[in-house]
Amino acid sequence: MPFGMSEPETSPFESLRYHPYRWFLIGGFTLFIATQIQLVVLGWQIYSLTKDPLSLGLIGLSEALPFLSLTLFGGYLADRFDRKRLCLISLLPILAGSILLMVTNWSNSVEQVWIFYGAQALGGVGRAFFRPAYQALVSDLIPKESYVNASTMRSSTFHIAMVIGPVVGGFLIPLGYRTAYAFVCLLVLFTLASYMKIKPLHRFERKSTDETRFFDGVRFVFTEKIVLGALTLDLFAVLFGGAISLLPIFARDILQVDEKGFGLLRSAPAIGSIVISLWLAFNPPDRHMGRQLLMCVFIFGLGWIAFALSSSFIISFVILIICGAADNVSVIMRSALIQLQTPRHLMGRVGAVNSFFIGSSNEIGAFESGLAAKLLGTIPSVVFGGIMTLVTVGAVAWKIPALRKLDRLDDTQS
Repeated sequence: MPFGMSEPETSPFESLRYHPYRWFLIGGFTLFIATQIQLVVLGWQIYSLTKDPLSLGLIGLSEALPFLSLTLFGGYLADRFDRKRLCLISLLPILAGSILLMVTNWSNSVEQVWIFYGAQALGGVGRAFFRPAYQALVSDLIPKESYVNASTMRSSTFHIAMVIGPVVGGFLIPLGYRTAYAFVCLLVLFTLASYMKIKPLHRFERKSTDETRFFDGVRFVFTEKIVLGALTLDLFAVLFGGAISLLPIFARDILQVDEKGFGLLRSAPAIGSIVISLWLAFNPPDRHMGRQLLMCVFIFGLGWIAFALSSSFIISFVILIICGAADNVSVIMRSALIQLQTPRHLMGRVGAVNSFFIGSSNEIGAFESGLAAKLLGTIPSVVFGGIMTLVTVGAVAWKIPALRKLDRLDDTQS
């Protein structure tokens, strides 16, 4: 049930009644696991080779540059062509990047670090087209009244994968890098097979009255101030406050744990995200939505400051769980706002803008974390990022009062 709406409560698993959406979730689940395993293994391997924090940031940058350059075009295509087919085609460069990593380790060419960044760049190209088509495809698989529930299910699936993926990655590293990357390739192939089984309830077709202008998605977002505020908050909070890319340094040099401990740390935020997703599925908040969103991002910033200052593995693990729970409130609310507010013929382009914000905060945030750690030191850089997150919360609350005053989610609907 949409947050704050007064209609009779529906099942928390409403969207799973639709067979195409189940295959959609299964394919997304295996792809998310594959992505997380690859990030964990690649981060550990590159830091083992270089011992340079900046090299961890370059992993994010190598993916971000092609992704941010192409994702708006990907959204444009998602509103003009078959979305399922576009998802399938865009998975091919993602698979190619994983195959490149596997072959590189098979041939013992691991000293050429640029190959790793090239593999991530291939993945960035694929995700630039996959993410907008993936988000827009939902509207072809379920009726509109199930959109919010579908957002919660998709978020839950994503974060369950983020728990499983890093843990599996941590256990695969001792078995050898090429084994780990071969497993990633198998998961991506399974995603391709799953998406081939999807039979949309109805194919998206543009109406003659639907103009497909390139920047319509950007215009739409900038006219919806509450949506813009939620995206901005997420962008800068994760850009400054998220230091996930630095976890190999914390694991090896500060908390002094092995690959398995690193995998557990990497999965901790997702554990918190799953807990809050399940809570919101059964107990959706119905009042003071804006203030709750701002408070959760504030907790997110404080959590990263506490994490940076912790020298205990257990305490750090718990803090990351809290950070993940707080962050996921923003994820679910933003997704619900976009699904409810966006016309179907704009889904791809608005999804691309959303992906641009997410990509900026995650991939560019990884580069910012690595660069800041190189210049300031690991712990000071994370403390600084947490403080900047708190500043961002104050600035958004001040400059976009409509978000701060938002009471119910359906208050945004015209």
